[in-house]
Amino acid sequence: MKRKVLIEKKENHVWTFFLEEDQIAEIHCTKSDEREKVHQIGDIYVAKVQNIVQNIGAAFLEIEPGVNCYFDLRDAQNAFFTHKIGKKPLCIGDELVVQISREAVKTKVPTVTGNLSLTGRYAVLTHGNTRIGVSSKISKKDREAYKERLQEYQNDQYGLIIRTNAKDTAFEDVLTEIEQLKAEYEHLLKYAASRVCFSCLKSAPPSYITDLKNVYMDGMEEILVNDAEIYEKICSYFKKEMSENLELVHFHDDSGYPLGKIYSTETAVEHALAERVWLKHGGYLVIQVTEALTVIDVNSGKNVRKKGDDESTLKMNLEAAKETARQIRLRNLSGIILIDFINQDEEKNEEVLLKEFRYFLSKDPIQTTLVDITALGLAEVTRKKVRKPLHEAVREME
Repeated sequence: MKRKVLIEKKENHVWTFFLEEDQIAEIHCTKSDEREKVHQIGDIYVAKVQNIVQNIGAAFLEIEPGVNCYFDLRDAQNAFFTHKIGKKPLCIGDELVVQISREAVKTKVPTVTGNLSLTGRYAVLTHGNTRIGVSSKISKKDREAYKERLQEYQNDQYGLIIRTNAKDTAFEDVLTEIEQLKAEYEHLLKYAASRVCFSCLKSAPPSYITDLKNVYMDGMEEILVNDAEIYEKICSYFKKEMSENLELVHFHDDSGYPLGKIYSTETAVEHALAERVWLKHGGYLVIQVTEALTVIDVNSGKNVRKKGDDESTLKMNLEAAKETARQIRLRNLSGIILIDFINQDEEKNEEVLLKEFRYFLSKDPIQTTLVDITALGLAEVTRKKVRKPLHEAVREME
């Protein structure tokens, strides 16, 4: 698959666009003003327990004076405490090492966890989760080989997850990174033990760097950047972490033909925020986000079909399924998503639709699951929440 990344700075925001086969597949937007403190996913702090709410199984911790975060009580079992008050798993006044796992959304405070993760290009070291796992997108044969060769790392403190990026990489390179993550982990816990409450032990890099760290480099043709300062930061990162791909990074400094004009990025954002999405053969999707869930309705629109023509209905639904999977990723929708496909009479066609829809959803780098068809005939999808959806990120710019 041909891939490109565009990183475009506009005013005080940085836009990142992932292109696959010349079509924009993901859009991310973050603030670029580093003077304004932003708590990012991946930041690690020494936090203090302020309140425990047993009936919801949660506690509220401060990572800075006045900055409260949600903490699942189950995470206390594996947490690393720098100062313990009592014998209970978690007590008011306890100080422990936590990592931001979810950004603040609307009225909800950030979520932190005691299960720390140190993410590399090929592997993730997971404190608290001691299993050795391998991405399901790596072949079964290679997954089994990885698990066997990494048995020497099995321990009761941390585990390892081999990422999809490792599938075409020499085992020695993956092993080298694992050793680096292990050394970072040991240093982090040793350092934390001597730090005072509210200390920031590790700051996540700018989100556009994290995006480049996570993106698949297989088929990557170029990474275009329109801002000199950001370009230098990306080059510095690549020299240190991915020197073999440094030649892919290019500074685009053509005021006559800016990135936004060449790749129609403004139009792409407008379409990704629109409620209605037209399909090639006349049908359309209506995408509505509510507080509790997202609803996607499939309409035949201009596509005229005869009543009872189940084959035409299947073709329309398959087209809608492919575009729905694309829109979920493009808009970074998450949580519960219900899709109302056009009704089909034949059960075998419904099975075909579900099979193909699962395939389209499987291309999403973020965990996305087609649960089933509800009693009312709605396809139910769940997608892991990692960062704010596009519409919220854009709204915060206003």
